Amino acid sequence: MSKLGVNIDHVATLREARKVSYPSPVEAAIIAEKAGADQITIHLREDRRHIQDNDLIAIRKKVNVPLNLELAVDEEIVSIACSAGPNICTFVPERREELTTEGGLDVVKKFDRLRKFVKLLKDRSITVSMFIEPVEGQISASRECGADSIELHTGKYCELTGKDDIREELDRLRRSAIVAKEAGLYVAAGHGLNYENTREVVKSIPEIAEYNIGHSIIARAVFVGLDTAVREMKKILGGANI
Repeated sequence: MSKLGVNIDHVATLREARKVSYPSPVEAAIIAEKAGADQITIHLREDRRHIQDNDLIAIRKKVNVPLNLELAVDEEIVSIACSAGPNICTFVPERREELTTEGGLDVVKKFDRLRKFVKLLKDRSITVSMFIEPVEGQISASRECGADSIELHTGKYCELTGKDDIREELDRLRRSAIVAKEAGLYVAAGHGLNYENTREVVKSIPEIAEYNIGHSIIARAVFVGLDTAVREMKKILGGANI
């Protein structure tokens, strides 16, 4: 059964919409952990649009499962990560005008900066991952710059509607997962996955060891509660129909 990383950014999004103290991302992390989340994922953006620095510190102290911090290739954020000590740091592309992360990180283009930041983090015993497109060149660059893991961007797969296009993208994801695993990298996946489209990925690509899912879980929690939303996604990752 693949692991589930629950991204709780959108709990903070709701809080920041009114600039109040609730709902608490820390409480969300605790509920998700109790419901079976194998990991908590948060993104400390440069513009602090949702998760704040104090959320990172508090969640790191309160949760017992690994904390995965998504971060830009940015010196200030890397410095904060080094101080906070999350279990995992996942480098992602970031543009201030985007609504959500668009596409995978270009590790080839940012190779030199990433290699420097990877060393800083690994010197502090932090596992490092790269959020990338399912492209062999990006997988190779991730391994060469010292990453321990990759997270395959599933956004294109989630946006497609034609059966042939979906199957072609699944094949591309599967081939990339195999290449990455054979290269000694841990393989995760995420972005745009929900309670419908995740099933086919789980069935088709056993090489993916972990899924990081946020928006659909938080949206589902509006109707059934966060505990149930997490448990339902865990069942899907285990191959069950719900």
